[in-house]
Amino acid sequence: MGLLKFIVITFLVFYIIRIIIRLIFPSLLRGVVNKMQEQAQQRGRQEPGRPEGSISIDYMPPKPKGGRTDKLGDFVDYEEIK
Repeated sequence: MGLLKFIVITFLVFYIIRIIIRLIFPSLLRGVVNKMQEQAQQRGRQEPGRPEGSISIDYMPPKPKGGRTDKLGDFVDYEEIK
């Protein structure tokens, strides 16, 4: 009896979730698409003066300081002894 009750409740829960998703999902998807379209239109209005293909660099990393080779140490030749 307990197994049958579990199966019926599980079936009802999945059926209710399915109905809710069919009702709510399209409106949520419509809202997301509208928001993305608005953002794309705003980006298009913000940069009308830039010619196509132009490049702008916002950040230039600092150049590494050139190390002096004097401080690296001496190179020692070696021969492999077999």
